[in-house]
Amino acid sequence: MVRMFEWKLEAKMIKEESDYHNLESMVQQVEQNLELMTKCAVKVESHVMKQTKHKLAPGTGLKLQAQKQPCLGQGTSMMVVKQNRDLALQNLSMFVNNRHSSIKQLVSGAQTLNLVAEILKSIDRISEIKEDGRRSLEKLLARSSVYILQSPLTGFENAFVSVNM
Repeated sequence: MVRMFEWKLEAKMIKEESDYHNLESMVQQVEQNLELMTKCAVKVESHVMKQTKHKLAPGTGLKLQAQKQPCLGQGTSMMVVKQNRDLALQNLSMFVNNRHSSIKQLVSGAQTLNLVAEILKSIDRISEIKEDGRRSLEKLLARSSVYILQSPLTGFENAFVSVNM
């Protein structure tokens, strides 16, 4: 029975480790996406800065607006990526905390089962000792003569054992 719980504990720990690695890889992907979006935003920003320094002509103003528009969409998606990252980190933190408490409970349960197993072993040993003591007493009584005397004054019976060895 203890083995079964140990196997279940080990299976749960393997599953939790797999879940942890999956969440960790998701967080890494989100961070990579965030880095790519940040690089893109920096490139667009530097391009915009260069264009404003050169005192744009009226015809190039439209070109600048067209370049700013994709950046706005990317900024929005960058905010979404940041929110997703924060949510993933929160979920990962909650997952780790929940798994940590689950592991503590499983370990505590396993320790309790080990304690119960030790108590049962002790009870078996005590039963064996009692059985050995009972057999020894039976052997002793078989080799001895028991005399029961009644006291004339008190009326109580007294047993006297005479051991013949």
